[in-house]
Amino acid sequence: MTDDHPSGSPDDQTMPHEPAAAPPPDSPHASEAAGGRPARRPTSTDPLELGFTPRKPVPWLAPFLLISTGIRTLLAMLFGAYLDKRELQNALDAKISKQVGPDGGLWLDYVADLGDGFNATYSVAHLLAQRELVVDGHRLPRAQTLVMGGDQVYPSAAFDAYEDRCKGPYQAALPVTPPERPTLFAVPGNHDWYDGLTAFLRLFVRSRDRHFGGWGTGQSRSYFAVELPADWWLLGLDDQSGSYLDDPQLTYFDAVAERLGPQSRVILAVPAPTWVKAVDHPTAYDSIDYFIRTIVAPTGAQVKLLISGDLHHYARYAGPDRQLITCGSGGAYLYPTHKLPERIEVPPRDTLARRASASQTYELAGRYPDAARSRRYAWGIFPRLPLRNPGFTTLVGTLHTLLMLAMVGVATNRGGTEQRLFSVPLVVMLLVTLLGAAFFAKPPASGGKRHVRHWILGVGHGVTHVGLAAAGTWAWLALPFHDWPWPLPAVAAVVVYGPVIGLVASQLVAAYLLVAGAFGVNVNELFAGQGIEDSKGFLRLHITREGTLTIYPIGVDRVARDWQINPDQSPESSWLIPRTPLTPRLAEPPVVLH
Repeated sequence: MTDDHPSGSPDDQTMPHEPAAAPPPDSPHASEAAGGRPARRPTSTDPLELGFTPRKPVPWLAPFLLISTGIRTLLAMLFGAYLDKRELQNALDAKISKQVGPDGGLWLDYVADLGDGFNATYSVAHLLAQRELVVDGHRLPRAQTLVMGGDQVYPSAAFDAYEDRCKGPYQAALPVTPPERPTLFAVPGNHDWYDGLTAFLRLFVRSRDRHFGGWGTGQSRSYFAVELPADWWLLGLDDQSGSYLDDPQLTYFDAVAERLGPQSRVILAVPAPTWVKAVDHPTAYDSIDYFIRTIVAPTGAQVKLLISGDLHHYARYAGPDRQLITCGSGGAYLYPTHKLPERIEVPPRDTLARRASASQTYELAGRYPDAARSRRYAWGIFPRLPLRNPGFTTLVGTLHTLLMLAMVGVATNRGGTEQRLFSVPLVVMLLVTLLGAAFFAKPPASGGKRHVRHWILGVGHGVTHVGLAAAGTWAWLALPFHDWPWPLPAVAAVVVYGPVIGLVASQLVAAYLLVAGAFGVNVNELFAGQGIEDSKGFLRLHITREGTLTIYPIGVDRVARDWQINPDQSPESSWLIPRTPLTPRLAEPPVVLH
């Protein structure tokens, strides 16, 4: 940001809207309010120097991670209501913030799904922290307000994961608070909820120094309301993975609604793009629709923009009343755009909500990456699956080795103990293979209905693996290993057969994912298995003092992978800079709202 665009500090208010006290300039806490003393700048990229460990991207198909994530998701579905901390937040301050720049306008950034691998997360954080960006001829100063839209960490909400995958990279990007004192607000996503919101509340709500890197944290609960220039409002909801909005949250926003009127325009930040998810799950949008109908609509205010993360791409749906934007490109693996519906109805006509709003049609107006590039990315599953997920390759190799040994034991028909030893495991392994493949097509924890295509593709996938195991058994019987005395054949199978069949079987899984993805099945796994770090981005929004809102969707085709210590040693400069400069561009032309 240049000196021509200085920012004003936030004007926080506590219901019933009394100004929050600020420390006097000469008080011992004044430096803390401005971000405290600058941390010692690192002299190398060693974790001991950085104060955190840069992490590699999450290997989403790693066996133990698959199991643990599935268990967390299932527990959240079964017991989320009993671990809901939102009711307890009623004891916290009900604060409303105000964000206005010195020129009467405001620059605001939105980023979501950011706490994954360091290269992607820090590439985005580095761009957010720069004083100014020049993107396709547009000079965009650093935002005075930053909104994190959910899933600030992966795969779970452990505190060390937050430190290494989220707070550490953002601390390195903007080490101290600049003079304009930018403010951070955060919406919790489903991964933030995996520990019942404990770490999220500690970092973004109850932090003692109230700072997150160079950004001051501005909220007092897991949801927030921010008054913006020209009677724009930013409302951040916490719907706890699609559950009902809790009563304290509704009471909080009832008080916010008292300040809204027919001239008010609202930006609604939510954890997930339920307008897209409602295509397959008609009830997904019900909570948002209820909030708009009961809280916002009675005031005469208009929701002009719905914004979320959760799906890791950029997509914009345009309708007669508002824009629906998904921007989950802050660092997590890329999610495809070529399977997005070209037209959606919101709310869906088949929702069961009796008082749902009238349905409106929204057209897909922009996406990043574009559909052609997204399709090309899909084909990368073949080399990337075993490279990104060696544990998964080892797992399928182990399962195929066991299945082959069971088949060999029956095929040799030696009778006696060995015959009994292998015949029962053969039946067990066949059931594991077929049922495992069938349920992989639609994991129980994923929610939603299981359609015929899931069963056909899943069972077909399992039968194909059985066929591969039969071919492997035939090949193994042509080799001398099976004639060796037991247990030497098993040892040879583990050393020789296992690694080879693991690679072959992983490519079979890759082929299945590519075919299934074409039918809308396992689309997430098709891209999660690749862990694509590129095609990341964020939104930079500008509200003028007259009330015009311009949205600049910023994309980065290729994130940086090689970092060096920044020669600029000024306190607020990023600790690390890319050896090859990042090249941001607009994902689509700026979108203007009035």
